[in-house]
Amino acid sequence: METAYEDLKKGERGAWISIAAYLFLSAVKLTVGWIGNSAALKADGLNNSTDIIASVAILIGLRIARKPPDENHRYGHFRAETVASLLAAFIMASVAIQVLLSAGQSLFEANHETPDMFTAWTALGAALVMYGVYLYNRRLAKKINSQSILAAAQDNRSDALVSVGAFVGIIGSRLGLGWLDTLTAFVVGLIILKTAWDIFSDASLALTDAFDLNELKGMQKTVEKVPGVRGVPSIKARSHGNITLVDVVLLVDPGLNVIESHDITEYVEEALLQEHGIRLTHIHIEPDGHK
Repeated sequence: METAYEDLKKGERGAWISIAAYLFLSAVKLTVGWIGNSAALKADGLNNSTDIIASVAILIGLRIARKPPDENHRYGHFRAETVASLLAAFIMASVAIQVLLSAGQSLFEANHETPDMFTAWTALGAALVMYGVYLYNRRLAKKINSQSILAAAQDNRSDALVSVGAFVGIIGSRLGLGWLDTLTAFVVGLIILKTAWDIFSDASLALTDAFDLNELKGMQKTVEKVPGVRGVPSIKARSHGNITLVDVVLLVDPGLNVIESHDITEYVEEALLQEHGIRLTHIHIEPDGHK
């Protein structure tokens, strides 16, 4: 459990990096987009400004998740980070709808201002920055098994793609396709909405105790290989924030005493820890052939 708490603390670093990047880039994009007449860059900047709120929500979720178990939360508060991911998805979706509505109105306007070239370079530079943040948070999420940091990484990646799209749209506008910048703003909204849906889906599955079937089958094979285990009639798992809880029923030799049966459970726990990183396993022993 101490390792899980330390991992959550490391996750806060990723959230802070996202917040710092979004604070800087949103201010730059909104300012440059307004001065340089780029609807796509302004939409991108608006997206980053709300990403700040989403990242703060994730940071708060990580802080709450680090709270130790209490009378009402005997398993701890680990799922707070999953709830934070869900909240971040709702925030992103609301921004996406706002961007889509604004872009839709602009498409029907008669005049389209041509954005200045420096807005394109701003968008491209922002894409490189956000891709670097994405790579960092993706590695961190895998290292600490954090769903909320993985959600932050997905958001970082979509922001990098959005900025690339803004760059393409601005270049197109300067080549005489005056409507392309506004159309790109519309595509930006769709990308934000898709990312929000992906994060919402993952968080919802985790909160309803869904679990990857292939991963579960891998755990079962690991347990079946442990000496003394005659069968695994039942194995279940669920995500609890950045940890996985596993429930296993084992069939063992009915002639074993309590100590010998207990030793097998410890071998199973060690195998799941080494092969799958499972820290919390609940094991029920049943005698093989018993009805």
